[in-house]
Amino acid sequence: MQITRRQWLRYSTGAALAGAASNTVFAAPAQKPNIIFILADDLGYGDLGCYGQERIKTPNLDQMAKEGMRFTQCYAGSTVCAPSRCALMTGLHTGHCWIRGNARVPLRPEDVTVAELLKGAGYTTGLIGKWGLGNEDTTGTPNKQGFDYFFGYLDQGHAHNYYPTYLWRNDERVNLNNTEDPKKKGVAVERKEYSHDLFAEEALQFVEKNKSNPFFLYLAFTTPHANNEGGNATGDGMEVPDYGPYANENWPNPEKGRAAMITRMDADIGRLLVKLKELNIDENTLVIFSSDNGPHKEGNADPEFFKDSGPLRGIKRDLYEGGIRVPGIARWPGKIQPKVSYQTWAFWDVLPTLCDIAGAEKPKEMDGISIAPTLLATERTSAITQPQHDYFYWEFHEKGSKQAIRMGNLKAVRLAQGQPIELYDLTADIGETKNIASNHPNKVAQIEAIFAKARTPNEHWPLKKADT
Repeated sequence: MQITRRQWLRYSTGAALAGAASNTVFAAPAQKPNIIFILADDLGYGDLGCYGQERIKTPNLDQMAKEGMRFTQCYAGSTVCAPSRCALMTGLHTGHCWIRGNARVPLRPEDVTVAELLKGAGYTTGLIGKWGLGNEDTTGTPNKQGFDYFFGYLDQGHAHNYYPTYLWRNDERVNLNNTEDPKKKGVAVERKEYSHDLFAEEALQFVEKNKSNPFFLYLAFTTPHANNEGGNATGDGMEVPDYGPYANENWPNPEKGRAAMITRMDADIGRLLVKLKELNIDENTLVIFSSDNGPHKEGNADPEFFKDSGPLRGIKRDLYEGGIRVPGIARWPGKIQPKVSYQTWAFWDVLPTLCDIAGAEKPKEMDGISIAPTLLATERTSAITQPQHDYFYWEFHEKGSKQAIRMGNLKAVRLAQGQPIELYDLTADIGETKNIASNHPNKVAQIEAIFAKARTPNEHWPLKKADT
């Protein structure tokens, strides 16, 4: 029987790609746990109370952090949505994964996702929310990439509109009771059904329906992303049914909207955690929360107003820390010990981590390293060695090609091809304010070589100089 490349990737195990150390053998729990991965959209490192936010209320995520593990060095897959989500799904960083920018390029049949691997291990797999890795009638739709059930947006541009005229349920359009302005695409003039609220309800139903069997739920909220088109039309793209506790604040409306979106999402995550307890599956469910990239400056929101990036430099579309370092919280009662973790990890580590925890086979070609030893360490097992990356690599393609590397506590950024490499010591300078490249020519030369070897060619995203 001929073995396809997809089958070979799916069932082979072995060493990781360049930039990652080999994984240790990890014993999966005897009982397969449920897994919920919750992804916010454009939520900054400093947007949650547990990460220092003082004005936006996030009590449920703050409590989740107290009960679980809060990571200070969690990194998104990229600084914009599509490549970040591609890294999350495939275990490959943006030097190797297929989608490296926001152009509408779908996943291919040979791309293997974490959903497919978990499905092969006996999990029911569901995606609710925003996909962004393949539109209708392509090879990249969720049902072709390992998900048994999908409800949400396929296209990331369509996801800008929180009051769309339709969403997708698997491969079928579901019409909603909203009306779009015929002259302004993506702008609703009749607003009845708020997509985020629909996703929150669908998530509760999915958990209820699958309470008796192991499930993987990828809950990809769109909050607090802006409606870019709505912002251009009205001056305020932070679409939310009401301003909630911020209605009477003396803030600009876009800031009221952004805060209300975050607090609304927090409340719905709280409802989901309560549901797990009601169903008596709380102690057998791993819940992870993160964001796809740093905060935006869209829809007339100002990332400086709430200090959305915290102490970090940059926002969405930057490869400085503020564009790619994001909140990371993991909760599993009785399994994950409450603590703050300084373990550095990135989205491409999620696939091998979840495969280890679920007892699923891992592909040979991946950049990720499982952080299951960190998640499940106890006082008795704290000596378990957590494998570490040699380096973390990012590239981003929009009006040119940017690259970044983190190696230990050093961070290198190249803003465009042909531009000099900037170098920062994150231990002494988390805000990346002092470029020390001129003091370390040998290290810069080493990083230059890694920039060249850490990627494979890609027909859609070749390295190029900035557009002029």
